[in-house]
Amino acid sequence: MIRQICAAFLAATTLAGCATTGQVLNTPRAALITDTKTTSTLRDLPAPRQPLDVAVYEFPDLTGQAKPNESFAEYSRAVTQGAAAVLVDVLTTAGQGRWFRVAERTGLQNLVQERTLIENTNRSYGGSSRPLPPVRFAGLIFEGGIVGYDSDEMTGGAGAKFFGIGGDTQYRSDVVTINLRAVSVESGEVLVSTTTTKQIYSFLTRAGAYVFTDPDRLLEIEAGFSRNDPAQLAVREAIELAVYSLIVKGVSAGLWDLKDASAEAQFVASFQQAYVVAQQ
Repeated sequence: MIRQICAAFLAATTLAGCATTGQVLNTPRAALITDTKTTSTLRDLPAPRQPLDVAVYEFPDLTGQAKPNESFAEYSRAVTQGAAAVLVDVLTTAGQGRWFRVAERTGLQNLVQERTLIENTNRSYGGSSRPLPPVRFAGLIFEGGIVGYDSDEMTGGAGAKFFGIGGDTQYRSDVVTINLRAVSVESGEVLVSTTTTKQIYSFLTRAGAYVFTDPDRLLEIEAGFSRNDPAQLAVREAIELAVYSLIVKGVSAGLWDLKDASAEAQFVASFQQAYVVAQQ
């Protein structure tokens, strides 16, 4: 009997595999990254008097934190290792692209190598005699990184069962911290610095029941659902707020100006009301 059951199971598995061979799984198609709660605010910033030329060399993970796991040691990092690319993307979208002109620096070696290849090819094979224009300089370097990741900053849960029927909910909160500063290329002075944090929430909801269908037979049913905030979106939102804060602090200190100078006081006041006064 056991041999017949195993043979039937094997046959069913083989047929299922043949039926799906060559077919594309019905998974969701690729999508653009989801906006965070700060994306629209940063995108709709008022225009500057003139764009700022900036460069980003690196924006490293300085936490050294591994992904939280209660069962075994994780070697995967808790946060993205590509935060520099995220920062560049955020800078190019600030104020609908009107605030910053970002000079490529993370791939500077590739850029220089390609320019050298063009110049050598033109020189050797009689190509264009017009020299390449100079690479754009940056007046500011944006430095900083992911400086903190605190796991299990807040945990809790609740549950109840009655005669084998019930459920429970558990939650956990982690916190990621970002530091961003603008450094003057001319003097090396740190002109503006800011630090932001973003919480990452995770929760699990479970329900279950068990009953005796017979004196010696127990039926047990379980169901559950969990949801984890994507860590990369939390990092992006913290970076977006850091860029927004840096812009506001620079306007307040007179380092750069809005195109409409009369709106600067209200611009700074709106930020203070939303992110300083509201958190006190």
